[in-house]
Amino acid sequence: MSTEKNLSECRHCPRLANFLDEVKVAQPEYYAKPVLPFGAANPKLLIVGLAPGMHGANRTGRPFTGDHAGILLYQTLHRFGFASAPVSTHREDGLQLLGCRITNAVKCLPPQNKPETAEIKQCNAYLAQELAALKPGTVVLALGNVAHQAVLLAQQLKVKNFPFGHAACHTLPSGLTLYDSYHCSRYNTQTKRLTAAMFEAVFEAISSHLQRSAPCPT
Repeated sequence: MSTEKNLSECRHCPRLANFLDEVKVAQPEYYAKPVLPFGAANPKLLIVGLAPGMHGANRTGRPFTGDHAGILLYQTLHRFGFASAPVSTHREDGLQLLGCRITNAVKCLPPQNKPETAEIKQCNAYLAQELAALKPGTVVLALGNVAHQAVLLAQQLKVKNFPFGHAACHTLPSGLTLYDSYHCSRYNTQTKRLTAAMFEAVFEAISSHLQRSAPCPT
């Protein structure tokens, strides 16, 4: 797709582009480019993370692959029938997503894993295109508040009307349904802010939602 070609060559954020150049010099074997979305072309579920991790997606070139954050995510996707295997190690490992697609609010690795507001806004055009291509009834799962706000920005919606909350569900005017979860980061899982049971409960709600094709529970 031309959109993916443009994304893979994107250098619109100077700080991020320069940082990737530095990483590539220091780690020549790393992917160190904007990370493309991964998964089904017409998904029932689109998962939106924050940004590639240094030794995860930035190394492997696949979202949530090769770092701690991907462990719980891919285990849970496999348990609920959205992935062909419970572990994602590299782009050529044969794993497939089933009715699911994974992307990030920011496609490039940010220093200290903290993208600036201007970078989130700059990259939001790519997310807006991804959301616009989804069919009504598709579920979008935002991992963390930054991803949540990026989805709303891409849909031109106000945050105050759709507040973030773990396991929250929002019916969007576009016909998409937005679910929220705390991010499956190492920090959140080790501090028990997000447990496997909490994460699985969100996927249980999503699976039930997709089966009944109904609005968010009231």
